[in-house]
Amino acid sequence: MKKKTGIVFFPAFDWAISPTHPEREERLLYTRDQIFEEGILDLPEIEEFPPRLASLHDIARVHFCVPDVSAQVLEAHRIAAGSAMSLGEKVLNGQLKNGFALVRPPGHHAMRVVHGNRGFCSINNEAILVDYLRRTYGLKRIAIVDTDVHHGDGTQDIFYHDPDVLFISFHQDGRTIYPGTGFTYELGGPGAYATTLNIPLPPGVTDTGLHYVVDNLILPILKDWQPDFVVNSAGQDNHFTDPLGQMLISAQGYARLTEKLKPDLAVLEGGYAIESALPYVNLAILLALAGKDYTSVVEPGYYPHRYQENPKVFDQVQRVVEELNEIWQGRHKVDPLSLTNGNKIYQRNKPIYYDTQFIEEKQIERVYNCPQCPGNLTIDSQAYHPDGKRYHILAITIPFQACKSCQEEGWHIYEQYKQDYRFNYVYLQDKSTDTFMMFQREEQKEVRSDG
Repeated sequence: MKKKTGIVFFPAFDWAISPTHPEREERLLYTRDQIFEEGILDLPEIEEFPPRLASLHDIARVHFCVPDVSAQVLEAHRIAAGSAMSLGEKVLNGQLKNGFALVRPPGHHAMRVVHGNRGFCSINNEAILVDYLRRTYGLKRIAIVDTDVHHGDGTQDIFYHDPDVLFISFHQDGRTIYPGTGFTYELGGPGAYATTLNIPLPPGVTDTGLHYVVDNLILPILKDWQPDFVVNSAGQDNHFTDPLGQMLISAQGYARLTEKLKPDLAVLEGGYAIESALPYVNLAILLALAGKDYTSVVEPGYYPHRYQENPKVFDQVQRVVEELNEIWQGRHKVDPLSLTNGNKIYQRNKPIYYDTQFIEEKQIERVYNCPQCPGNLTIDSQAYHPDGKRYHILAITIPFQACKSCQEEGWHIYEQYKQDYRFNYVYLQDKSTDTFMMFQREEQKEVRSDG
């Protein structure tokens, strides 16, 4: 018997930024109605599964939530992440061919440090899924392909220094849309050069330009990379009716993308044309995952002759593809030390704005270059929360691939900075042993969590 495509619906009825916000439960309710009307869940190739909760430790494995996970994460967030994890497990256990997590809230703008909600996101569903699968199943190489109209800056931030996670994002050019990032020169840290690849596209790209990118850049790179698992951050706001984007992709364009990409798991991200796009795009993606004919799925108002690629737009698409192909082909010739000017520490100063809660974060990120492993990462982060309290935290990450020396040094840094009165919280993520530590200065309290 052929393996099925799994699906989880989680509309998060009890969670909303506001009653009229674009990111609301109707995003999934219209899709569910459409799928029921078409009888899709009666197909033998598709099976629905219930949602499940991610644990607090699953979240702490990825995020430094300030002051702690329970303060930043609601049950709805845990269910959205847990549902993706559940489908990922079933794929790797051989129970499913692939899956589609139709869940909200979305997550790809949530970064490693979480002071609040930004870009409608509090925790990163795909990153939690990826690190859970790595820890549980020992996967070595994972690819995340983000197809949202907005740059997946949170996912990029989390995996920017990880050589075993390939992050590819195509999106509308950041000069024209939130969050203003995702340019071709953002390529990953010194130990993970060119495992971050951004494809900024001009407004007005149609199915033609999108599939030029897929055929001439994304698919050849994935063939080179040979990932053990492919995740699609399935944002659907590139659709021609979406109110937040300026792209011209159709439901058919998305379905063909899915058919070519063959992701092991698709996880819903953005998409805010609640009636005119999401029911049709989600249906087409689901059919493509299940290997069924999707050519009859056509949204109202789509007339192909109206959406012809502008030659100037297509020229820009071709130039971006050519530039990134050159970078990918030459990636092994780049000396990591040249990216740090010969220094042992790679440092980035990052201002981060939480647009939902108006939080301004100042962050200093440092990575310790190691010839044996990706090296430890520390983040010095400061922000005022809506309650008026100032948080100054230090976060330390020991990577999955850490050598013994870096693991010992990471614990030493944690113990050292517990004595530093500048920081009211000090955190340690030891991914090599699946251990999380948090020291709270005010109460002189330490919390430990083990996987």
